[in-house]
Amino acid sequence: MTWDRLRSGFMARLAALTQPTRSDWIFALRTVSAGLMALLVAYALKLDHPQWAMMTVFIVAQPVAGMVLAKGFYRLLGTLAGGVAAIGITTVFGTNPWVLVTVLAVWIGICTFVSSLLRNPEAYGAALAGYTAMIIGLPSFGQPHLVVDLTVARCAEIVLGIVCAGLTSRLILPRLASDAIISRLKRCILDLATYAGGAFSGGDAATLSGLHRKLVADTQTLGEMRAYARLEAPSFAPRAHPVRRTIGQLLSALSAARTLHSHAAPKNAALIPVRSELQALVSELAARPGALDDTAPWVERLDAISARARQMPDASVDQGDDRVGTVTRLIIAADFAEALKQVLRGLDALRAPVVRPARGSRQPALVVHRDYPGASRNAIRAALATLLVAAFWLTTKWTEAAGTVILVAVVSSLFAARPDPVQVSWGFFKGTLLALPFAFLVGQIALPALPGFGWFMLFVVPILVPTALAMANPRYVGVATAFAINFLAFLSPHQAMTYDPGPFFAGSASILVGILLAIGVFIVVLPANPWLAANRIVRAMREDLARLCLHERVARRSAFESLAYDRINQLMPLVQNAGRKGDAVLGGGVAAVTVGLEILRLRGASQGHAIPSETALSIANFLKGLARELLFRAPGDPQTATVAVARQYAASIARRNDTGELLQIAASLRIIAAAMDDFPDFFAKNEG
Repeated sequence: MTWDRLRSGFMARLAALTQPTRSDWIFALRTVSAGLMALLVAYALKLDHPQWAMMTVFIVAQPVAGMVLAKGFYRLLGTLAGGVAAIGITTVFGTNPWVLVTVLAVWIGICTFVSSLLRNPEAYGAALAGYTAMIIGLPSFGQPHLVVDLTVARCAEIVLGIVCAGLTSRLILPRLASDAIISRLKRCILDLATYAGGAFSGGDAATLSGLHRKLVADTQTLGEMRAYARLEAPSFAPRAHPVRRTIGQLLSALSAARTLHSHAAPKNAALIPVRSELQALVSELAARPGALDDTAPWVERLDAISARARQMPDASVDQGDDRVGTVTRLIIAADFAEALKQVLRGLDALRAPVVRPARGSRQPALVVHRDYPGASRNAIRAALATLLVAAFWLTTKWTEAAGTVILVAVVSSLFAARPDPVQVSWGFFKGTLLALPFAFLVGQIALPALPGFGWFMLFVVPILVPTALAMANPRYVGVATAFAINFLAFLSPHQAMTYDPGPFFAGSASILVGILLAIGVFIVVLPANPWLAANRIVRAMREDLARLCLHERVARRSAFESLAYDRINQLMPLVQNAGRKGDAVLGGGVAAVTVGLEILRLRGASQGHAIPSETALSIANFLKGLARELLFRAPGDPQTATVAVARQYAASIARRNDTGELLQIAASLRIIAAAMDDFPDFFAKNEG
């Protein structure tokens, strides 16, 4: 059994490498062509380091044109910022080597801190600003007059690579971010329909959980691609509003479907029609080919379902023993139908040539989580590691150790914010080590004997095309990118290649040692603890719920929901290998979204004029008690009376035979109580 599993896994990996898709081939040939073009132009312009132009092409290479432009844009900004910093630091502190490396290390720490708070490609640009100052500053040590020339040369080479990569990605069989957004949104809608169909019919819990995680991740990716599309084509800017609004509606529909699945109701006459219609609609939507070509029939059906679900059930209709529970589920079903309808309308808006938001309408707020303690740890680690290796360089006077200092700075800042920086850095090391023999054969044996650009193409194209194909595969992109970058760095192509293995191996050794030292830094110096990071996110989610309860200004639903799901997306890689404990944290995170949405519903109801003043006061007291529960109850402690009071108050509303707004308030109280009962430890202080 084990052997069969290993063999099948190997065959799957082999198939992924040996059976690339058409888009993979387009990406590979486009990337290699752009790299050769950049190198040829660098030769023609007689740039000092032409390999940087070609390396830049492989660094910014992405399958979508907008992603290339975004990464290239922030690479240029980071290089410019790093170059300006290098000029300033070497001008002021260049006379004292110890002060110089100390200030450079502090600068790297600052840039790593900023990078850890941002997202790609902004994060990449911030990290680049840090280690670019080191790359420019160290070689100009003792020769401050060279720093400006080095800065200009490096910027020129990088601009050349970015221009070549951007032009080829936009002109040669382009895959546009604007098209990719529509394609991904369609996939998200169909995945949501599949998830909802399984949720409404009692599908397999593990399958639904995996699909839920995929939807959360894909929704976050939609937000990133929105920025890529705007860089790719300014004409897409008017459609940024529909993208933003549609993301919020996707998250709302996902929340509602998950809640309906978690609290399936006993069959009763009030619930069966709505639930059956929803199940039939999403099942048909997921199964019918070309279902999203025309959204009008689906929107019409969802409108009818939503209106039916929002009607308070007649007292003569059998609702079982739990009238509030029935109303609760009907409200959630209506929320799901309305959100899915708005998602379909968002898809139509994206496919329209021009869409302008209505006057007075506010764009949904899309907020991301910032982990300041984690960013501080990354900054201290990068600065300290760089400073220690630089001190070794200054003490030993070993010339090649300068390359080691640079690699430690690059790796310790570039991969600092990854959930598992050791694993990512190790992949970078493997790609670098694999590139070494290829670079030696081509650069030290073949090209000195057969110089010229034509021979260069003949030798490197058979190596770089398979490498670019591997870069197109998400499973191998890290190792393949490291191979491509370091193959060109080791090769160091220029017009007069000579056989000189001594400097080649010395420089290569300094690079490999630098990467290994950076890996050691990740392991030893302030090592990352996934559970500490996860607990910080969980604590932040609880504090957000408490703020929703207490803050005078009611938060916007889109701001709360996008931030909460962004945190869930960050939780997933941190706890995915933690078994039941990890599943409980993720489940509690999703339940926290449900609780927050119901708090917002209660806040909105209490500020209206449709309920008695004593009811509004009761809601305010409940929310204060809930905030205390969230902030002060420790794991294992019994729940306070807050949740019990919520249930009792909801039951009293049902006994009074209230209708309309009061029944909806009772439903929200029931949903909050049920979510907190499902994951009691998540909603306790210092869960961990």
